[in-house]
Amino acid sequence: MAGELKEKVTQGVAWSMAEKIGSMLLTMAVRFVILRLLTREIMGFMAIPTAIVTVLLVIVDGGFSQGLIRRKDPSGTDYKSVFLFNMTVSLGCYVGMVATAPLLARWYDMPVIAEIAPVFYLLLPLTALCAVQNTIFIRQFRFALLSKVTFLSSLVGGLAAIGCALAGWGIWSLVIERVVSVGLRTGILWWLSDWRPRGSFSPQPLHEMSKFGCSLMATDLISNFYNKIPQFFLGSLYPAATLGSFDQAVKIKDMPAVTGVQAVQNVTFPAFSKIRDDLPKLTESYRQVVMIVAYVMFPVMLGLSAVSHDLFAVLLSEEWMPTVPYFEVVCLAGLFSPVAVISMNILKARSAGPLIVRLEILKKIVMTVIFAVTIPHSVMAVVWGLVAIAFCEMVINFWATRRFTQLTLGRFLRTLLPMALLSVVMWLAVRGVGMWIPDSAILRLLVGVTVGVALYVGLSALFRLEAFRLVCDLLKKQIVHKA
Repeated sequence: MAGELKEKVTQGVAWSMAEKIGSMLLTMAVRFVILRLLTREIMGFMAIPTAIVTVLLVIVDGGFSQGLIRRKDPSGTDYKSVFLFNMTVSLGCYVGMVATAPLLARWYDMPVIAEIAPVFYLLLPLTALCAVQNTIFIRQFRFALLSKVTFLSSLVGGLAAIGCALAGWGIWSLVIERVVSVGLRTGILWWLSDWRPRGSFSPQPLHEMSKFGCSLMATDLISNFYNKIPQFFLGSLYPAATLGSFDQAVKIKDMPAVTGVQAVQNVTFPAFSKIRDDLPKLTESYRQVVMIVAYVMFPVMLGLSAVSHDLFAVLLSEEWMPTVPYFEVVCLAGLFSPVAVISMNILKARSAGPLIVRLEILKKIVMTVIFAVTIPHSVMAVVWGLVAIAFCEMVINFWATRRFTQLTLGRFLRTLLPMALLSVVMWLAVRGVGMWIPDSAILRLLVGVTVGVALYVGLSALFRLEAFRLVCDLLKKQIVHKA
């Protein structure tokens, strides 16, 4: 593979994932400390407004951030027009959500939603305020910088949340965590960036990017809304504590899974966009990124599933043990999500927007059927439904990319199969070791993690996996570069 490709795609994903691991570990540590201090019921109360913000942020962006990334040479007018759009829509959403918060609180019988709304929904304008700066850094491939900013802001927000939880502030500790983290990240990005909203406003750039941007917005809006459907429905069907267990199982799973997804999303879309007209290079780039991501994410997600009971027993209180069965299963969804994102970025770089929307409609029909069957049945059925949905999304996305790359189904499966087999062997070994240490959860956890890592890396070296060799080469180059 050409040097340019390795620099922009393969190394980019590897570096971005490595940088995000530190932030993920910090986030997980903070999350477990907070969960020890708060109840499942409080987390259930927080699930609904958090889901709403996740959906509304897609509307606030309007798809224009990715439109700017795809644009060859954005002007100052382009950036300012998108900035003003983001701010106007975010302020409108903020006012609307604060005004309707009492109705939402009555619907879910959660009065606290109305109390936190004026502060919590500040996340909308705060996020919009730094969207352009974030986009500029992504266009410049400054992923290490963005990761460090996220790490610092997450650390400060997490420490603030822990202090507030210790002081007995309950749900307000979670509100403060999010607002402080996002607010600090926004302030740092403004400080680091030279861009300011100068110059004239013109609707022309928005019009030019609207076809692609609106298609992406519709896609992401449908996707994010459907991803939060379980929270919206379970919140009205089950007690807040049950919703809290489900929501936190998904969130803890998302910490490593989203780390992989974000690293892939941030790097591969701009990189694929730059080489989209070189089909052989794009195809090989696609395959190698899939291989690296699978090599990292398969053992991580199966490993978390294998040690889930001991992980919760050691790090959390008895209050949270009902969450374990959900977490053990939902980790399987994290096997497929990052691979699905890579395929989607190929489509974003090579296809027209309407195709992406049609694919999302197809995937949402599948999700609707699965949710219609699982939500009335039980929470565990919903969890298994999430795994099925993630698998279907990966399959559909890959199948659509076959029109735009030379990567065949057989080669795709041969790329994934070695990591999948090694990860299953690791999972069986970790579970087997746990059966021989029945009395100590912390000892089982430590031994299980050690055995899992050693076995996976050792087998990778023994069988000389291509992914293992590639990751080692990238690490060596990073070490030499830093030295």
